[in-house]
Amino acid sequence: MDEGVKFVVAALVVVIAKSAIILFMNNKHRKTLEAVFGDPVNGNLEWRRIEALLLALGAKKTEREGSSVSFVLNGIRADFHRPHPDKAALRYRVKDARRFLQQAGITP
Repeated sequence: MDEGVKFVVAALVVVIAKSAIILFMNNKHRKTLEAVFGDPVNGNLEWRRIEALLLALGAKKTEREGSSVSFVLNGIRADFHRPHPDKAALRYRVKDARRFLQQAGITP
């Protein structure tokens, strides 16, 4: 098989797999994904909803020291600091989560 065809087939398989993951997310995760990509950025989004979304998309979570947590999704790693004592992710965390999802190839 031609190298170009192999590349296109591999890319198509990845797109289909990512689409299938999003297709089978529950409604709450889908709404969170839309909120993360919303404009203007929602600074009142609860961090636990973002964590639940990342896990639903297949990210692997690693607890770090203190409030730190790392996620790996589609070979891309992101480190976050959980909000405390508040629950809200604040705009910069939502933007960081959006950037992580984009780098991992996930968009609504």
